[in-house]
Amino acid sequence: MSFTNPPELRYARSHEWVHIDGDIATVGITDYAQHALGEVVYVDLPDVGSHFAIDAIYGAVESVKAASDLYAPVGGDVLAVNQTLFDAPEQINNAPYDAGWMLKLRITALNAELLDAAAYAQYCAELAH
Repeated sequence: MSFTNPPELRYARSHEWVHIDGDIATVGITDYAQHALGEVVYVDLPDVGSHFAIDAIYGAVESVKAASDLYAPVGGDVLAVNQTLFDAPEQINNAPYDAGWMLKLRITALNAELLDAAAYAQYCAELAH
């Protein structure tokens, strides 16, 4: 099975994506992650103003199959949370890289371990075996 991994994004091994624009990072979960979870029915996201270190748990998603913690792919302060996900968490499944974004952070620490799209695709392929 193939998954979409836009080349302009960076990826964490915990299956979050990050789009970096200057000192602002938009974060969500990957196509691979939403597919593995199945139908997302609930999302728990932090308050604006919260601060997270790299790899800190910033929230959770619940699906019909499981609940999973969400990990910050970069360190930063929460500037915005996608409020529409509280009423329409299925946007995470329908458009994980667009309407399904979760939060925006002002970056305070970059993560040198983030993968590019090709390396993340390879990582996911290895998980499948």
